Amino acid sequence: MPKTPLLLAFDTSAAHCAAALLSGDQIIASVEEPMNKGQGERLLGLCAEVLASADVAYSDLTAIGVGIGPGNFTGIRIAVSAARGLALGLGVPAIGVSHLQALAFGRDGVVISSIDARQDKLFVQVFGTMDDREPVMCGLDDLPSVPSRADPVCVGHQADMIAALCNGTALPPRMPVAEATARIAATKFGTQTPRPAPLYLRPADAAPARDTPPAIFS
Repeated sequence: MPKTPLLLAFDTSAAHCAAALLSGDQIIASVEEPMNKGQGERLLGLCAEVLASADVAYSDLTAIGVGIGPGNFTGIRIAVSAARGLALGLGVPAIGVSHLQALAFGRDGVVISSIDARQDKLFVQVFGTMDDREPVMCGLDDLPSVPSRADPVCVGHQADMIAALCNGTALPPRMPVAEATARIAATKFGTQTPRPAPLYLRPADAAPARDTPPAIFS
């Protein structure tokens, strides 16, 4: 039986830099800083501060959880690169968690999770149905179908509008994204999981980013 993890999780897939430390089933430190850019310079410092606030060293960790998107291209690559590097250096597993799953975490029944994809589009995933649903990019006019009388809970971007279209209820996420990421990653600790990889649902914009993101190697 796997030992109880001491797990550091972080997410930079949207306009934030967030990290949380989970020991067993208890979040012992958590920080989320809003920011539109600069996550690459801030992430490791924020993680170090989270660990220091709980008197924990990197060498104490048994796993790394990381948000893999969908969301901001550069932000996703920053977090996934950092998670892979830390995991390799510490000799611990890195576990990827989608932002859509983190938003839906802790809600029962059918849940519709959504993230702003810009250009009048959404990243959407439906959880809690009989069939496994993959995340998609869509608009409000072509949302994924849900079972009749599902009364879905809608969380995330434009949740109120999605709820009106799907006869559902708009509710906020149960917990901050890094905390949800940590708890989901902990459920996968001790199992065979693939290395974290960015979850991209749309091609990159034609214009290159002003700041070159870190490379990710297979």
